Formats: sequence, C-alpha cells, structure tokens
Amino acid sequence: MRDIVRLLAPVWRRLRLIVSRGVVRLSDDGRKLQVVQLDLLAGEAAAMERFQQYGFTCRPLDGAEAIALAVGGSRGHLVAIAVDDRRYRMKNLQNGEVALYTDEGDYIHMKRGRIVKVNVGQDLEVVVGNNANVTAGGSVNVDAATKIAATAPQITGQCDNATVAATQTVTLDTPQVTITGALTVQGAIVGQGGMAVSGGSGASVAGNLGVTGGDVTADTISLKGHTHPGDSGGTTGPAQ
Repeated sequence: MRDIVRLLAPVWRRLRLIVSRGVVRLSDDGRKLQVVQLDLLAGEAAAMERFQQYGFTCRPLDGAEAIALAVGGSRGHLVAIAVDDRRYRMKNLQNGEVALYTDEGDYIHMKRGRIVKVNVGQDLEVVVGNNANVTAGGSVNVDAATKIAATAPQITGQCDNATVAATQTVTLDTPQVTITGALTVQGAIVGQGGMAVSGGSGASVAGNLGVTGGDVTADTISLKGHTHPGDSGGTTGPAQ
C-alpha cells in the first residue's frame, strides 16, 4: 500500500497544483493576448496569458485577484482564466442584474425592470459612423448645467406643438428668418433695420400709429408734405 501511495504522490501533487489563486502584480496589454504576472504560492511568481470573453476586455489593477490553471498539470504552462477585484466590485445587485464598472466609480448598470443607468464622472463620448436614432416611448429629457450645443449643416424638428421658455433672451443670429404661417406677438415689436410688408391684404393697425422724426408716404404722396388746391385758387401749404 505504501508503494502505491509513493507512486501516486507525484500525481496527487500535480492535481493539487492544477488550480491556483494568485494576486496580480504586473500586466501587459500590448500583446494579442493580455499577459499578467501573478504571485501564486509562497515565493512563486509567474507570467501567463490571460483569457477573456470575446468582445469584452479590461486591464486589472495591481492587487486584483486571479484564478490560474496549469494546462496539462504543468506549472510551466499557466493561464489566467478569471480576474476580480474585491476592492472595487459593485455590490448589492439584485438577482439577474448586470453591471460594468471601474475603480473610479463609472458604471453601466442594467437594473431590474428593464432600466439601464449610466454614470460617468467626467466626459461621455459617443462616435457614430453613420446615423444615430433614438426612439422613446415616453419623454426624452436633457438637463445641462451650462450649455447644450448642436452643430450640423441642417437641423430639423417636427412636432405638433413647440415651446421655448427662456427667462432672459432668445437670439437668432441668421441673415434670414422665414415664417410660413401667421405670426402673433403679444409684446412690443422693435425693428431697428426698417420694416417691409407686401402681399396679402396689406397691413392694418388697430389703435394709434405714431411716427417720430419721419414721414408716412402712400405711393408718392407724403403725409407731411402733400398739398391741396386752395378754395380761392393756388394750393394749400403742407400739413402742420
């Protein structure tokens, strides 16, 4: 019996060393497969390829924990198959929830109820090579602390009703503004570059019309400078 135990001892030793836990000390992300260096058994450090799921990749921080396998039971051929970091893992997820996260606190959390929460501490960049479409069954709300900017050769919008509520001013910096329907202004209209009206039934004013420092002309007849034939011949003077 002791002879059998002695013969099988190397086999049992290799079996016990097939799976190991380790701590990440270094990583190299510039190769086709990422390479990590792990501290394994006491005094044992080894560099090995790290296998990740297709389409997902990350680079672990020093101090993360890993599971290493000895391929064929050989400690000379180790591969890392899982890396986790208990220091930064998102906790208290509900059953079935999924999250992507970083040690800096950024995350994408796919929550129960088909809710997705994205948390970004600084900038969010989205690059689309062609078209981007957003379809919402409810509202789309954008709340910016400083500014919302859109730049494009053409910007169009289509809706039943549109409302712009500005607490200070609205400025349209453009050579031409065209309104295809009626325009209703509830406040004063101030025209600094003149005003021209044509077409339709002309212009009508309900109430007083004042002219300061100028004249009113109908065709070629001046309101201020026109004259009339006098009762006793000649013409009258201009309007006073």
